[in-house]
Amino acid sequence: MKARDLAGEYPAVRLDTSALEAARLLAGQDLPGLIVLDHRGYPFTVLAGTQVLRMAIPQYCQDDPALARVIEEPAADLLLRELGDRTVAQALPAQQRELAAVAPDATVLEIAAVMARTRTPLVAVVDGDRRLLGAITLDTLLDRMLEA
Repeated sequence: MKARDLAGEYPAVRLDTSALEAARLLAGQDLPGLIVLDHRGYPFTVLAGTQVLRMAIPQYCQDDPALARVIEEPAADLLLRELGDRTVAQALPAQQRELAAVAPDATVLEIAAVMARTRTPLVAVVDGDRRLLGAITLDTLLDRMLEA
């Protein structure tokens, strides 16, 4: 089975998409991450849901999770709203991650190798012109590998 057979439609966002909109998309569709497109519409990187959280959670809570106890639950529920006008580009790590991408004819083992190397549960399937054809999630890949 090839990547083209496993790939499904998958939502993508642009660098200028609001981080709050990305968070809503992640939560609303139970996604492990989002494919981020550059200004030309080409796949650029994968935004993990944890990166959106990093932007919303106060740094002192990330440095010492025990300090998170000082924030009352009603206030904690509002943290994602603090994303305000920040964008997906601002949610990305300072050091750009390699785009987890494969060609449509990639094998299951090639897809697994890319996921393992890039440490992302989401791989973009792109054609020779760098257009996004779809994506393969870790769940889809494992389901295929386990049925073999």
